[in-house]
Amino acid sequence: MLIEKLICHVARKKNADYLRFAPGESYDVPEPRDAIPRLLYLHIPFCEELCPYCSFNRVVFKEQLARDYFSALRKEISMYGELGYNFNAIYVGGGTPTVLIDELSETLALAKDLFPVREISVETNPNHLTTPNLAQLKDMGINRLSVGVQTFDDGILKAVERFHKYGSGEEITARLKETMGYFDTLNVDMIFNFPTQTMSMLERDLDILTSIAVDQVTFYPLMVSTSTEKVMGKKLGKVDYDRGRDMYMTITKMLKDAYVPSTAWCFSRGGAMIDEYVVNYDEYAGLGSGSIGYLGGSVYSNTFDIPEYIEYLRNGKFPVAARKDCGTRERLLYDFLMKLFGISLDLDELSKKHGVNAYLYLLPEITFFRMSGGLTKKGNKLILTPKGQYYWVIMMREFFVAVNNFRDHCRALIT
Repeated sequence: MLIEKLICHVARKKNADYLRFAPGESYDVPEPRDAIPRLLYLHIPFCEELCPYCSFNRVVFKEQLARDYFSALRKEISMYGELGYNFNAIYVGGGTPTVLIDELSETLALAKDLFPVREISVETNPNHLTTPNLAQLKDMGINRLSVGVQTFDDGILKAVERFHKYGSGEEITARLKETMGYFDTLNVDMIFNFPTQTMSMLERDLDILTSIAVDQVTFYPLMVSTSTEKVMGKKLGKVDYDRGRDMYMTITKMLKDAYVPSTAWCFSRGGAMIDEYVVNYDEYAGLGSGSIGYLGGSVYSNTFDIPEYIEYLRNGKFPVAARKDCGTRERLLYDFLMKLFGISLDLDELSKKHGVNAYLYLLPEITFFRMSGGLTKKGNKLILTPKGQYYWVIMMREFFVAVNNFRDHCRALIT
C-alpha cells in the first residue's frame, strides 16, 4: 500500500508538469515529418443527459448545434488531409458519438475517402443498441463497438442517474446479448470502485459479463476530476482509492480463464481489438472540441468552447488553443507509461525511435519498478508483472484525472 501511495504521489506531480501549458489564442497543428501509423481521434461532446461522475468534455444534446458541430468536424478532418496526414485507424469517443447516426455516417465516410483506414472503433450507450442503429453502424464499417455500461447493479445505476436513461441491469444485459455478433469486437466499458460498490456487486458484474461472453471488457477505476469528485461525494460518498487493489485483483482473477490482458485494464477474448489507441499508435490526432492530440512530440488541445470551435473551422483555421512541445526525456517517459500499459515495452525499438539509449534515460524508473516487483526484464523487453499491471492502472488513473482537471480548467475560462 505504501508503494502504491508513492506511485500515486509521483504520478500526480509528473502529470501536473506534463500538462502545464497555458491556453492561448491559437497554435498550429504540428506538421507530419514521417509516415508512421497514426490514429484519428474524433470527439463528439453531445449526450442526451450528463452523468455526474464523467469529466470528459460533454454538453447536453441540441440538434442544430450538433449538426453544425459535425459539419465543422468534417472540415477539420479535411484540413488534416490537406496538411499531409494519413491515418490508419479511427476512434470516435464522447460524449455519445451515436447521438446523430446520419451525421456520424457522413463523417466516417469522408474520413475513409481521405485516409487508408483499416479499423474503426466507436463508443455508444445501451439505449442506442437498437436494430436500426446496429445495422447502420455495421454498414459504416465499424469494427469495434464499445458500450458504456459501468455496472449492472440497479442501485448504483440509479445513484449515478443512468437507470432512467439506459434501463435496469437486466435490460442492459439483454441488449448486449442481442448485439453479440454484429461486430468484430463488442467491448463493454465498466467501472470499479464506486463508493457504494461492494465486492459482491463487482463479482456479480463479472459473472454477467462472462456469461454473455462479450469479446472484450474494459474495467476502468473510478477516476474523477476535482469538480466531479465533489458531485460524486454527494451522490455516493467519498471515493476510497485504497479499496481499488483488492477489486482489481478480483477482476483479473475472475476473468483469467477466458480473457487475457491486452492492456492493464482491458481484457480480451481471442483476437479482439485493443481498446487504448495510445498503446497501438505512437501518435494520434485529436479532432473535435476539447480533444487532445499527440503529434510530433507535441501535446495539444482544441478549444473547449463549441461555438468558437465551429467558428474557427468555418474560417478555415485549426481550433488548437493550447500546445506544449515535449523534450526527449518527456517523450521517453510518455512512451514508458503508454507502451508498458500494453503489458510490454521493447527497449531497442524505443531507443531507435528517439535516437538515444532508452534504458539509460529511464534507468531510475526501470530500477524502481523492478525493485518494487512491478517489472521484469527479458532480453531487451520490459514486461509488467501482475503487481505491475495494477501499478500501471494507478498511473493511468492519475494521468486521466490530470487530463480531466486540465479540461475543467479550460472550461472555466469560457465566458
